Amino acid sequence: MELREKINIVELEFVLMRLILWFIVLFSYIYIAYCLQIIARKTGTENSWFAWVPILNIYLMCKIARKPGWWVIFFIIPIVNIVVGAIVWMEIAEHRNKDRILGLLAIVPVVNFVALYYIASE
Repeated sequence: MELREKINIVELEFVLMRLILWFIVLFSYIYIAYCLQIIARKTGTENSWFAWVPILNIYLMCKIARKPGWWVIFFIIPIVNIVVGAIVWMEIAEHRNKDRILGLLAIVPVVNFVALYYIASE
């Protein structure tokens, strides 16, 4: 196999990996936004469509959790954003009459998909 063919294969693998990564990111964003929109509707929170807009979705989370809108600022600060995110998700789970541990699990990567499903479900 020539060097040129090897380079083309490596380039193709790189492009394929990027496509797979973009698919995963897009799927994750759509799934999380959809769950957040369902949660907002079920809690009677206005403007559930905010779930689809970056930054506004954090504002919506604060509103669902009955926290002031200015708490969005906390999500910008490293380390603090993890703690505040856990608090907000636990409050959201509580307002959906679910166990607060589901809210805590909502900040754990991969596990969050299952936790959001249970928070959003009946």
